[in-house]
Amino acid sequence: MEFFSEYGMFLAKTMTITIVMLCGLAAIVALVARGKGAAAGSLKVRDLNRRYTETENVLKAAMLPKKLVKQAAKEAKRARKAKDKLAEKGTPHRRRLFVLDFHGDIRASAVASLREEVSAVLTVAAPGDEVLVRLESPGGMVPSYGLAASQLVRLKNDGIPLTVTVDKMAASGGYMMACVADRIVCAPFAVVGSIGVVSQLPNFNRLLKRHDVDYEMFTAGEFKRTVTVLGENTDAGRQKYQAEIEDIHDLFKTFVKQHRPQVDLDRVATGEHWFGTRALELKLVDEIGTSDDFLMVAHDAADLYQVSYEAKKTWLSRLMEQARSVVDGKAADRQPGPLMRHTD
Repeated sequence: MEFFSEYGMFLAKTMTITIVMLCGLAAIVALVARGKGAAAGSLKVRDLNRRYTETENVLKAAMLPKKLVKQAAKEAKRARKAKDKLAEKGTPHRRRLFVLDFHGDIRASAVASLREEVSAVLTVAAPGDEVLVRLESPGGMVPSYGLAASQLVRLKNDGIPLTVTVDKMAASGGYMMACVADRIVCAPFAVVGSIGVVSQLPNFNRLLKRHDVDYEMFTAGEFKRTVTVLGENTDAGRQKYQAEIEDIHDLFKTFVKQHRPQVDLDRVATGEHWFGTRALELKLVDEIGTSDDFLMVAHDAADLYQVSYEAKKTWLSRLMEQARSVVDGKAADRQPGPLMRHTD
């Protein structure tokens, strides 16, 4: 028994060392690959009209007689050929609707893909084309969502009509993005609003003092650090920090007012959130509906293209991303959260 016990301990130590070495090697390989450009992503475009047509054909094949199914297929083929001939002759194309998806987390990680997608659309968009952003976000960090909103402003500055649809949630930073749109379409029970800012942190100073642990911090600049996690916070520091929070809130309100002047900020900029029907009454959104309703109507008169940018990821980055998503999910719990102010 002693032999087996020692042998088991030996195996456990060996496996532990091996796993650590493999993880370190994988990390080095990932860094080298990234340095060589292996992490570059790719742009994907999906023809949504074709998707609707294929869905329709599947249902027709199940419900209609074979003769009618063949006839419908021939008509569809003739329509495609006619469309191709018009394109070859240089006939102006139908209106195009580019569909982008943004699923936000606390860090607004999807902004990395959004900036690539917006840049791609800007290179090909012609007069009459439009952009639809299907937006879902509970809000998060100020700089990240500020950048995400700025990406949508790029479309507006180029004169491209922008519609945002909200099926579940566009709160705080999510609404900062949504308010840029020319039109906001919101599902009846989607959560909208939360125009506010929050910052919170624990303070362990009394715990450290209780255990005779000294904490020292050195700064240059009167307000380089206002409140801390480990140090003793002062009333002056708290007041300065609160003033900074209020300033961010003012910037948030100014941004909303700039893009949606019809909104009564005194009524809505309280940090509260509302469901879609109430948000319509407050003019936070323009109409009630879902992204599916919008696309079903649009596909009869426009060519729909879903544009998505996907970065290549190493297994290590995917593992870290999954861990972050678990942490973010537990922190946000998909509840509307005001913009979070993070200090350096």
